[in-house]
Amino acid sequence: MPLVVPGITSKDDSASKTEEWTNKLVGKKIGESSDAITFAKADLPKETRVIEPGSMVTKDFKPDRLNVHLKEDGTVSHVDHQ
Repeated sequence: MPLVVPGITSKDDSASKTEEWTNKLVGKKIGESSDAITFAKADLPKETRVIEPGSMVTKDFKPDRLNVHLKEDGTVSHVDHQ
């Protein structure tokens, strides 16, 4: 039986969720409907905040919250869970 050490040999759940959302969103814009270059805002998780450049955000830690960071042109630059 393989040794499983949380955070070392097993993949962290929030890291896998972040990777999944990174693959879905980076390079796309957030809009009302989905297509090749846009992702529908309604399809984001309930606990999501879209952060535009220069926006002020709180630093409270919510591991289930998806933070979607936008570039100046409105495309997603990166995502994280905090």
